[in-house]
Amino acid sequence: MEELEMQVNQIEQLIASGDLVGLEEFLNELNISEVEELIDELPEHGPLFIESLNLNRAVNVFRILDFPTQNRIFKKLSKAKISALINELPPDDRTSFFSEMKDDIKHLILLLPPKDRVEALALLGYPEDSVGRLMTPDYITVKEHWSIERILGHIRRYGRDSETIDVLYVIDGNGKLVDDIRIKDVLMAEPDTVVGELIDHRLISLNAYDPQEEAINIFRMNNRVALPVVDEHGVMLGIVTVDDILWVANEEYTEDMQRIGGTEALDEPYLDVSIKNLVKKRAGWLIVLFLGQLLTATVIEHFEEQMASAIMLFALMPVIISSGGNSGSQASTLIIQAMALGEVTLGDWWRVMRREIISGLLLGLILGTLGFVRIMAWQSFAHSYGEYWVLVALVISLSLVGVVLWGSLMGSMLPFVMKRLGADPASSSAPFVSTLVDVTGLLIYFSVATLILKGVLL
Repeated sequence: MEELEMQVNQIEQLIASGDLVGLEEFLNELNISEVEELIDELPEHGPLFIESLNLNRAVNVFRILDFPTQNRIFKKLSKAKISALINELPPDDRTSFFSEMKDDIKHLILLLPPKDRVEALALLGYPEDSVGRLMTPDYITVKEHWSIERILGHIRRYGRDSETIDVLYVIDGNGKLVDDIRIKDVLMAEPDTVVGELIDHRLISLNAYDPQEEAINIFRMNNRVALPVVDEHGVMLGIVTVDDILWVANEEYTEDMQRIGGTEALDEPYLDVSIKNLVKKRAGWLIVLFLGQLLTATVIEHFEEQMASAIMLFALMPVIISSGGNSGSQASTLIIQAMALGEVTLGDWWRVMRREIISGLLLGLILGTLGFVRIMAWQSFAHSYGEYWVLVALVISLSLVGVVLWGSLMGSMLPFVMKRLGADPASSSAPFVSTLVDVTGLLIYFSVATLILKGVLL
């Protein structure tokens, strides 16, 4: 942090004195991550930093910025720098940038040479959240009959333009993917060894139309730096590297956390979002939750006359509501997280339900016991619940068991329902689950109270 402050001070002095040559030399000596931090600290000078860096470093800095920062800087760059950046960006990063630019990409695509233009349009032709949008066509392919010596010569000739040479891809005469081999195995083999002797046919690949979320899980389970992408016929189209997957995983995590909190996903950093857009993002969910809470009020009004003679039941109502909502939120969060990690799929819904019935019942019994003890303690010291305190305690205990069990079931099953309908499971967020459980929890509570206390207190 202290070093960053020193860099900021030095940058500000160079800019104030108009020493652009010194600024260029200073920036080109820094790591790209340090330049990115300086852009965060001095956002107004971001375009100047990108203009000052040599082209290779400018590209490497630009590609690690989030899109709102990229867009803000891009609009203030010179035409020459824009053209150079667009042409030098790796195909996958260029596709990602173009995807976010939406309607403004036509004039940018025209800046590309014909071959790159065709490539960019092909990558943009894949669905927005598909693996095809992440892949790059810059990779090294080899043939089964090639020797190690020939492979090394091929890498020297074409490796500079490849996204990575850590993995080489074996294809047949029709471009179909046969296998992949690690560069380590190539370097350790004898010069006269042929590729066919190195392959083991334990191939892991992605389809261009696979969801990006699925690719994240495959990378996580297989510890790969890159994976090949094929079409439905097995023809190799490109590769996806782990840096792109990490970027997507971070975006998915951020969106899920915002949805779990009961808001729409923000498209840019919080402090860059206008108040108007911030209200729009939050208002929808708040209205839905408010309407849900109106149902809670309706349930209370329906039972109000019956419960008037047992006013202590209203005093204990928050205990019931909060317990059901908390258990539902817990279950919902656990299942959404398990789905995101690939630990749970749609086919596991019955196993999850059985587990939640058991765990919900046990959790309900624990809270129900505590509720009974609480009523008994207050009755012992203050005689708060009258001669029928045992029945009141029984109402609280049984209601807690029912509400916690129901909350666990609702919270765990809603993500499955949302996913089955094609929606994001994170949309069945904690506030949404809590509101639903509030309404049904009150029905359980008042129904149990009516059943047990009818003819006694009611």
